[in-house]
Amino acid sequence: MAPRPTAAFFDLDKTIIAKSSTMAFSKPFQAGGLISRRAVLRSTYAQFVYVVGGADHDQMEKMRQFMSALCAGWDVATVREIVAETLHHVVDPLVYDEAVSLIEEHHLAGRDVVIVSTSGTEVVGPIGEMLGADRVVATRMEIADGRYTGDIEYYAYAEEKARAIRELAEEVGYDLDRSYAYSDSITDSFMLEAVGHPHAVNPDKDLRRLAASKGWPVLVFTKPVALQSRMALPPRQTLAVIAVGGVVAVGSVLWAGARKRRLGA
Repeated sequence: MAPRPTAAFFDLDKTIIAKSSTMAFSKPFQAGGLISRRAVLRSTYAQFVYVVGGADHDQMEKMRQFMSALCAGWDVATVREIVAETLHHVVDPLVYDEAVSLIEEHHLAGRDVVIVSTSGTEVVGPIGEMLGADRVVATRMEIADGRYTGDIEYYAYAEEKARAIRELAEEVGYDLDRSYAYSDSITDSFMLEAVGHPHAVNPDKDLRRLAASKGWPVLVFTKPVALQSRMALPPRQTLAVIAVGGVVAVGSVLWAGARKRRLGA
């Protein structure tokens, strides 16, 4: 019998990129007329607190409420257009070289790469496509008449990330005991515990403590990379954005060759 497929599940913010992916677009959103200068300043402060201190449950809840209220009434097509036009300019300087190498190595080992993020699909989907991910699980905002209502339709957070991973494993056939997961936050402990090979990346103090108690590897990512110079090969396959109720095709993804480093098969 052929072995079941495996996957590597990555959190996005502060694991693959150095910031909150949603808040990284605050200035382009301001330039596009979606938010005010005051909102940009508030977003910048929230970003600083997030990067320096990490985000526990209460901080994540405040960030969720802030972003939900902020995007209420936004035109969905405008948001997608801004993200598409500014993606490389905004995200390229934030991507960790070490994370790109890991993604490449997992692909070379035959594993799918799945990004599992609390940020919204409009941001996470294009970033996943740019990074060469096979699938994306992300938060989805409610839309009515082409605009965001300010309510959340699907929230990819904490226990829900682990539930989504198990659901995806059942659908695709992933062997989770032989799969990998990477995150920086204690709020993703459920996601990390769902696989056989969990890794803490740039962990907050609570996750660092948990990793030490369970003997999980701790990785430190610090080196930014010009992503376009790394992703040089043709599209690998179609990226899918996973949400409750189905799979939405997003488009072809880029894949690149990798430096050699041993990972367990």
